[in-house]
Amino acid sequence: MKIPMVFIVSVGLCAPGIGSAAEVDSVTARHIELEDVLEDINAIINTRISEGVDKANAGRVVIDDIEGIEVITRHDDCDVDDLYAELRKSLFQSLTASWGLKGYDFDLQMRQLLSGRTYSLSLSDSIYRDISYLEGFSLNLKELSDVANIGGQRVGLDKLGHFFSEGWQYFEISRQAGAGLDDALDWGSGKEAGLFGYTTTGVFSYADLVANFNGWRFWNRVLLKQRDPLSGIIERLFDRPYVTCNIQIVDSFRQFRLVRAWQVNRQFELGDYIDAMWDEANNCNSYADPVIEAKVMSRIAETDPGYVCPVDAKACSMAAEKYADYASQLLHPRCLNMR
Repeated sequence: MKIPMVFIVSVGLCAPGIGSAAEVDSVTARHIELEDVLEDINAIINTRISEGVDKANAGRVVIDDIEGIEVITRHDDCDVDDLYAELRKSLFQSLTASWGLKGYDFDLQMRQLLSGRTYSLSLSDSIYRDISYLEGFSLNLKELSDVANIGGQRVGLDKLGHFFSEGWQYFEISRQAGAGLDDALDWGSGKEAGLFGYTTTGVFSYADLVANFNGWRFWNRVLLKQRDPLSGIIERLFDRPYVTCNIQIVDSFRQFRLVRAWQVNRQFELGDYIDAMWDEANNCNSYADPVIEAKVMSRIAETDPGYVCPVDAKACSMAAEKYADYASQLLHPRCLNMR
């Protein structure tokens, strides 16, 4: 058994996206008072979006040295691929944003930036402490993510990594020829049942899937080329993309030609996406086998004898209505049954 296990661990650690596989204990921190960090997160993300837009615009100018003479070449049209690339680099604070592990990197960054205002818990003190390396090796290799109060919801900071990283993967899949959002959702469920969940941690997180889905909504709203599947007719009338390609009047006059560049068109608000289904105490987890589930349930009973998932049945009912046709793919069956 040892050789296959080493092989699995090695492959798992190198696989793109496996860094998003950190888990969160949403039970132990349930009754601890935490400061709301929603506006702090909004400020961080808006700064990073602005930086990404600026870098995408800076890429319009290329300076070449030809025989000792600097030749400036301008690309005035807004390049969509450049914009997405620079936004990802800025959001993840990484020049290698196309590589794997960025969701986990983002999680670590948020833990550091929000330090002292979130709840940190070691695996040995958590409801997952009895899961062995064989049952969940990634869970044992990494520390748990922190729990934060985000807009009144108890959410693991790992969900933010899912939102931006797996959300991007959803968006990329949905943009492929002949594919769409349903294909992305199928990919996400498959990963949660494999490298992102059952195979590596023993835990299948429906809350991760909700964060992924809303991450697709974010990346789609960058330019808003497709309608938001959760927006009604009225919302669509007032919905605006985060970034637009606008004529730069001053530069156009200076250069005697039309100059276009990307501009931030609206501010990011995480509150547009986050809800009670990001909380694993509402959108319950499933487990790889009954043995793992029994271990976790036993620790939950010790930690909070009155705990029952979902904690907020009304939130489940509202979420089923909100996510509509997607609810069966995003909500735990126990939550779906609360309608």
